[in-house]
Order: sequence, then C-alpha cells, then structure tokens
Amino acid sequence: MDLASLFFYLFSFIAVGAAFMVIAARNPVHSVLFLILTFFNAAGLFVLLGAEFLAMILIVVYVGAVAVLFLFVVMMLDVDFVELKQGFLQYVPLGGLVALILAGELVIVLGGFIFDPHFASGVGAAPIPDIAEVSNTKALGLLLYTRYIYFFQAAGLILLVAMIGAIVLTLQHKEGVKRQNISAQVARTRETAIDVVDVETGKGI
Repeated sequence: MDLASLFFYLFSFIAVGAAFMVIAARNPVHSVLFLILTFFNAAGLFVLLGAEFLAMILIVVYVGAVAVLFLFVVMMLDVDFVELKQGFLQYVPLGGLVALILAGELVIVLGGFIFDPHFASGVGAAPIPDIAEVSNTKALGLLLYTRYIYFFQAAGLILLVAMIGAIVLTLQHKEGVKRQNISAQVARTRETAIDVVDVETGKGI
C-alpha cells in the first residue's frame, strides 16, 4: 500500500466516524466540533484528488464561517434540545419515507452506471474551452461559467430568496421605537408638515 492510499483510508475512516458522531453526540456543541473534524478530513480527500482549491474553500468557508457561526449560535442561544426532541417520534414515518425515496434514487443512479457506464457521456452539454492544461482554479471557473452557468445562477437565486425569507420571518419590531417611514415622508404636504401657531405677545406656546 502506497502513501496516498494510506492517507485516503485514514481521512475516509475519520470523516465517516466524525459524520456519525455529528448525529450521535448528545451535546450539540460536540456535534459541531465533530462537524468541523469532518470538514477537515474531507478537505484532505480533496487534496489527494488534486483539487486543492476546493480543499481551501471547504476550510475557509465552511470551517471558518458556517461551522464556527453555528457553534457560537448553539452556545449563546442556550436552546433546550431536550424539549425539541420530545416530538421526535411523530416524524419517524415521514423521515422513513424520505429515506426510502433517497435510497431508491441512489439505487437507480448506481444501477444505471453499472449497466451502462457510458450513459452520462451521451448527455448534451455546452462546449467549453480545453481545460487540460490550466490550473485547478481556472478549470473550475471555466466549468462554472460555461457548462454549469444556469445551475450556478439558479443556486445563487435560491440562496438570495432563502436569505430574504429568513430575514422576513425573524424580523421583529419593538413597540415604542421610532423608525423612519420613507413613504410617509415622501407623501407629506405643507399642511401636514408645518403647524402655524398664533402666539400672543408676552406669552409662550
């Protein structure tokens, strides 16, 4: 066994074990830490595949932003996870149905690849430049912005809608706090903007 195969099995076993511990750990903070460990081992697998750009993006974006942010949210909100897990059994039938559907889709994909390995090569795709002699980062950019440009734009649009929806659902206005109302300011007239008061001499308002 060469050194590359040894590191492949090492990263793979640790990644699978850490992924299992993400859902098996009782403490949510421990789950997040196991998730970070999974990301690091997945980055190691990307490096072995020669996709060093994806490995760095996985560490910088997911470990540096998503996982750490999730860790701080879990630690700061002090969510009662025992109360959340009380109604877990009522969602078991629906979860089992979704799991069966996903398993069936995986069987169909793997079965089609086994019986006809050249099936995917017949799918039409947009022509792209020759990426055999370019760097990993440039090759990824050429694929994203040529062959997969519509999927890339659709993913960005879905993320934008999800972000706006999350803001709308969680936005709460406190009563008694003055806020700027642009439409009311634009609709003001001279009669509503000023109030002329006739003050008698020697008296205040």
